[in-house]
Amino acid sequence: MAKSQETYNKKEKEKKRLKKRQEKEKKREERKAAPKRTAEEMISYVDENGQLTDTPPDPSKKIVIEAEDIEIGVPKRPEGEEVISTRFGRVDFFNDSKGYGFIKEKDTNEKFFVHINGTVEDIAEGDKVSFELEKGPKGLNAIDVKKASF
Repeated sequence: MAKSQETYNKKEKEKKRLKKRQEKEKKREERKAAPKRTAEEMISYVDENGQLTDTPPDPSKKIVIEAEDIEIGVPKRPEGEEVISTRFGRVDFFNDSKGYGFIKEKDTNEKFFVHINGTVEDIAEGDKVSFELEKGPKGLNAIDVKKASF
């Protein structure tokens, strides 16, 4: 008498496939039985507050915007406003052998990278310094770093 070639695992997989097929067929029947909706019922509108709604917007609340009024990018700075370019801070870390370190700004406690090429005079850890910032490949870098007293 030969033993059945079906193992327990094969039977379980077959049961799962059959169950999945039955669920799929059931969902298909439910979709067919659902009432058909017209295109007008499926349209949604955006009201003046940005919320989706099924009623069309009120034309009296429509706002006309001129294309020239739209600003793309950073708005221009007013002429009377002055930019603070010199900042003050303390050298938080500096490695003389590798020639780089970090400066912690006095007011905001932000840290900025400094390279030996960006210094005017020799600096060491703990020195109070003044510096300016420039955009580097990985963020803002301190340049024109010199010792200061504040």
